[in-house]
Amino acid sequence: MKHEDESPSASRRQFLKMSGLAGLLPLMGMPVFSACAAVSRPTEPLPPGSNKLALWYPAPSSEANVLREGLPIGNGRIGALVGGDPLRDFLYVTDGSMWLGGRNAVLDEKGQFGYATTDFGSLVMLAKLYLQVDGHDIAGLEDFRRELDMARGVVRMSYRKAGVRYRREVYASHPDDVIVVRLSQEGGGRYSGVLDLQGAHGEIARTEGRVPARLFDGTFDNGLKYAAVARIEASGGTVRGAADGVHFKDCDALTVVFCGGTNYVPDPRRNYMDATIDPAARALSKIEAALKPSPDALLRTHVADHARLFDTMHVDLGTSTPEQRSLDTWARLQARAQAASAPDPELEASYLQFGRYLTIAGSRDKLPTGLQGLWLSDNAPPWMGDYHTDINIQMNYWLPDRAALSSCFDALTDYCLSQIDSWTALTRQLFNDPRNGFRNSSGKVAGWTVAFSTNIYGGNGWWWHPGASAWLCNNLWQHYEYTQDRRHLERIHPLLKGACEFWEARLIPTQVTDPATGHAREVLIDDADYSPEQGPTDAKGNTYAQELAWDLFGHFRESSALLGRDADAASRFTALREKLYLPRISEKTGWLEEWMTPDNLGEVTHRHLSPLFGFFPGDRIRLEDSPPELIQAVTRLLTARGMTGFGWGCAWRAICWARLKNADNAYRLLLTNLLPAMNHSNGTTANFFDFYQLDENADAFQIDANYGTPTAMLEMLLYSRPGRIELLPALPKAWRDGSITGLGARGGFQVDMTWRNGKVTALTVRSVGGEKTDVVFGDRSHSVSLRAGESKVLL
Repeated sequence: MKHEDESPSASRRQFLKMSGLAGLLPLMGMPVFSACAAVSRPTEPLPPGSNKLALWYPAPSSEANVLREGLPIGNGRIGALVGGDPLRDFLYVTDGSMWLGGRNAVLDEKGQFGYATTDFGSLVMLAKLYLQVDGHDIAGLEDFRRELDMARGVVRMSYRKAGVRYRREVYASHPDDVIVVRLSQEGGGRYSGVLDLQGAHGEIARTEGRVPARLFDGTFDNGLKYAAVARIEASGGTVRGAADGVHFKDCDALTVVFCGGTNYVPDPRRNYMDATIDPAARALSKIEAALKPSPDALLRTHVADHARLFDTMHVDLGTSTPEQRSLDTWARLQARAQAASAPDPELEASYLQFGRYLTIAGSRDKLPTGLQGLWLSDNAPPWMGDYHTDINIQMNYWLPDRAALSSCFDALTDYCLSQIDSWTALTRQLFNDPRNGFRNSSGKVAGWTVAFSTNIYGGNGWWWHPGASAWLCNNLWQHYEYTQDRRHLERIHPLLKGACEFWEARLIPTQVTDPATGHAREVLIDDADYSPEQGPTDAKGNTYAQELAWDLFGHFRESSALLGRDADAASRFTALREKLYLPRISEKTGWLEEWMTPDNLGEVTHRHLSPLFGFFPGDRIRLEDSPPELIQAVTRLLTARGMTGFGWGCAWRAICWARLKNADNAYRLLLTNLLPAMNHSNGTTANFFDFYQLDENADAFQIDANYGTPTAMLEMLLYSRPGRIELLPALPKAWRDGSITGLGARGGFQVDMTWRNGKVTALTVRSVGGEKTDVVFGDRSHSVSLRAGESKVLL
């Protein structure tokens, strides 16, 4: 390849509205966009791919429809939607730290935090990368196929032109921290064209260097610096830089490497930015390092790293027909939606694996996934692409531990630790502001909570959300239950304590009549609050909040005992827990009450299941040992909520039906989420993203259902709590035969099992930190005792 030097010439829409703890930051000095590290290169040949684990299409994505058709790649920090157009391919690239806004420490006259790009901020795109290949118009090609190989983490495109087989592979490497586009061919073909890189915020890209690179950089009003760089390495032919991009001519093969990022650091002591980082220089150094090994070595490194996580779980829900397998993914989704269509278990298994794929691509060791993860089509994602704290970020992190991806949970833990100083300071500063309708009437304030929306700068958006601290702690605690990771428990213990202190200051006493005795007694209830996101905003003793406080205090008591610390605080919080008012059954509706009244004060079919927190994700109400009348009240409320709605709402409903062992309803809700999203309807798009309807003319991508629906599927296969694992509690008829490996269970275990005709026929239990549990399947029960790392074959 020859390089020809050429002197380059320099060259929201309105957002959608919705009706310190010092010493916690020992790990926060590492920037999200970190410096290069040595990469280990595997030498083993690539494992074979699997068509069962591929989403495929007979045509490119249209750029205008990239969010519904583009295929996602990601390494946990940078992600892209890949178009797959042979003539003019495009990648829409997002870095998880590309955030406008800031700490946003001001309440308006309504008691709300600002919620616009100018104050709260928004996740926005980083760049668009275009690769023009002369003469490769789709109309003149044969045997075109575009696919996402989930097992390898590679988007692949292949076709024939004039007797030559052309191949393109695109992936986001975590070890090398770059995006790679590899073009190769068999049969003597050549590539000529141009690589261009465009900014997403009006930046003017330039071409620099003897070995030309296309790049741009910029700085947001909040001080965040960012940059993007792309470079070509070619075999044969020539490469030259020009004002309009990097041109290549008559090349046998091409490797395009992209990198970019910001100077964000998860450290409030530096205002979440490191002025010493030069994002352009850092990106260029990563590209240079990635271009040193051969293209094959670069790919092997990525695939080995991706497979290390993806291969921890294998899922077989049954065999689909040859006719179903012959269909492309979009046609297959539409066929399954037809009335009286046959089950397509391999399609459903691939949807589950897609949730795992997105977890790996979107949540490694960097920032957690928000409402759209790392996949944007513009700079105006719905609700700023933020972290919503009344179901959405929590649902994103129900899946990793169940799906043998526990390390992917750490991004949420790290995020909470990096934000807690700001969250605590803002709580003490603003929660009892007289403009805040949720303030504590006692005048006391302590600990921490957050608003309904949070950003990456310790900032809040929209209304205060008192229950947020307890719900985030529920996720953090359950990760401990799955892993039994003592280090994790030590890290989150101060978070649990701070949340408990908030609720200690918030709870107020009131008198209620005890139905058992007819006598009045004093109980503790939540102050004026909201049952998200409906009903009065000043009701006291909401079921949602009462269940959250009960859950939180209990987990702190367990953490205190396990770590041998804060015994006095644990005793104090336990005493509060024992005085908490707990919800009753309405004599008017037969439902579990949502408010501290027998009356329903909201929408019957509301999307949220806030009053069922104690059933899921909490554990206070359990099918196996709660009073039957309480289970009946849960069932009646769940029934009243209905069997339709937004994807995340259907996912939450499906999990609850699975816990009730109602396989038919849980499976029906899964199929509801798999309905093709067309004409702005709720459902699944061609690329498997979950969309839901905003109105007759608009819809929105929201990623939580892509995680919540697979969670429901796994709950249909296994129910667990510490000390109990129950197999196949809600197995639908469509999955009569199947197998799964690596299925996570609380208490510190994983399960491998095979079933035939709905009966478990092979079973192995493995400890990842747990010691004892009971395993129940059918009419059989086994008590299992293991040391960490041991396994036992039960069948």
